[in-house]
Amino acid sequence: MPQLAQRVGRAKPSAIMVIAEKAKQLKAAGRDIISFSIGVPNFFPGEHVYAAAREALQHDSGQYGSNRGADALLDAFLVHIEKLGFKGYGRTNLSIGIGAKQVLYNLGEALLNEGDEIAFAAPFWTTYRDIADILGAKANILHCGPEQNYKLTPAQLDAALARKPKVFLFNNPSNPTGMVYTRDEIAALADVLAKYPDTWIITDDIYNSMVFDGLGYHNFVHVKPELKDRLIFVDSVSKTYGMPGWRVGLIAGPENVAKAITTLNSNHITSVPEVVTAAAVAAFSGPQDVPQAKCKEFAGKRDVVVNALRAIPGVVCPTPQGAFYAFPDISVAFGKSHNGTRIENDVDFCAALLEAKGVACVPGSAFGEPRAMRISYTCPTAQLQPGLERIQAFFAELT
Repeated sequence: MPQLAQRVGRAKPSAIMVIAEKAKQLKAAGRDIISFSIGVPNFFPGEHVYAAAREALQHDSGQYGSNRGADALLDAFLVHIEKLGFKGYGRTNLSIGIGAKQVLYNLGEALLNEGDEIAFAAPFWTTYRDIADILGAKANILHCGPEQNYKLTPAQLDAALARKPKVFLFNNPSNPTGMVYTRDEIAALADVLAKYPDTWIITDDIYNSMVFDGLGYHNFVHVKPELKDRLIFVDSVSKTYGMPGWRVGLIAGPENVAKAITTLNSNHITSVPEVVTAAAVAAFSGPQDVPQAKCKEFAGKRDVVVNALRAIPGVVCPTPQGAFYAFPDISVAFGKSHNGTRIENDVDFCAALLEAKGVACVPGSAFGEPRAMRISYTCPTAQLQPGLERIQAFFAELT
């Protein structure tokens, strides 16, 4: 019998989706389940987005679109990123994808040869490791534990870049930790990046509109414009506008990288559909009241989550200042039991929590930090406090 390609053996199912599917199955079987597992914003975009989609549907040409992206979308994105502090970009610096995940995979194909090294911090979004594995790249993972607020230090970055990786991948605000780098922290890392001109820089900043506490969003090119020639900024409509299912991701970067992504699109996806394009244009160009209101709402939910977790003896939870995640260190539970079920690690903990209390969280090992678990607090507000109380009760029952 013919064999599958070796790269398929390196591909693994998303740990996040495995937990979400298990929670869905339990709910379908009649269990009372509260899910803190999947990272979807759980709100809908403004009515103007749907109006634009309906209008486009009425005038749909039914034809293929541009491999780079429709001019209207590129122009709307240019205005969007200029507001974020990215200046001097044109259409030839941009390209699209079916969500930021596909954009990142295309970037991996465009920048990495088999055996090349890609460096990124842990905790990391699960797909980073998956892309490296599938493409046969070497992942240099820089471990940043709760004792350093899950943030990369300049010294760690310097040591990693001294190995001359082909790509450095950076995520701010962070999934899974919700941590946000200050301008001074970004500047310190940018100083290190400037020393290593042969490394591409990818900034996956799709949560850039969800920053709390007045910190503001900062990128390396804001503090060191000379990095622009090798930096690729990744964004999408998924998180900011409550549009994960619409699947629109974009990049801004050097012209040769944007051209490479556009060429890959011609072989992979051809284009983003007209109706989806119109919705994305409306999201970028229209009223921003929904994302602004949701950012404020998530900041309030963050406070509820962190206070509840810090009330649990032994649990450590650095304060997230963006996105919609908390990433508590739960290792105090390891070696204990819950109603006869032994908990040796984060996977055991999350499995027992789901079975005993009906609360779904993702084990931290999926993100490269096995002492923790990820809580996505985008659930309906009415479920938040009961879910946290179930977690507190679970800890209280450990022996």
